[in-house]
Amino acid sequence: MISRMEKFEDIEYEVKRSARARRLRVTIHRDGRVVATVPRFFDLKILDKFVQEKKEWIIPRVQKFLSSPLRFVPKSSKKDYRENKDRALALVLEQLNYFNQYYGLKFNRVSIRNQRSRWGSCSKQGNLNFNYKLVFLPEEIRDYIVVHELCHLQEFNHSNNFWYLVGQTIPNYREIRKSLRLA
Repeated sequence: MISRMEKFEDIEYEVKRSARARRLRVTIHRDGRVVATVPRFFDLKILDKFVQEKKEWIIPRVQKFLSSPLRFVPKSSKKDYRENKDRALALVLEQLNYFNQYYGLKFNRVSIRNQRSRWGSCSKQGNLNFNYKLVFLPEEIRDYIVVHELCHLQEFNHSNNFWYLVGQTIPNYREIRKSLRLA
């Protein structure tokens, strides 16, 4: 696979040539990188023309990723997990103790995991699980996730009562939730 950087007007993109590629594919990564994967003998003039034609589609998506609160969250790797697990646990315990001064709820075990699609979870036994990637999030989002799981100890659902509990310490939870969904 050969890789090189191209710049076409406002869009800088990486070109990857692949023997397995059958057609042109443009991917926009969470960190804002634009990568064009093309067959090995693909004409780069066609690629430049394609990028120009799709500029109105590419630029807003790059801007969306660059403004996302999740842009600094790395892809899952065992190495990242090992390096950040203890830091994540200390951070979560500190936040749990801080917010639980208000709620006064009882929880059992707190675990840090390397999860793909969840930021946290709560079991019926009162065990709280959090994703190690919380350490890479802005404080406001971290607080929301910790409070969200903490409130599940009292309301094991997403009823109005649950959201009322969350809103007592995170009044702007709706905006935070929306930013997480859009990211």
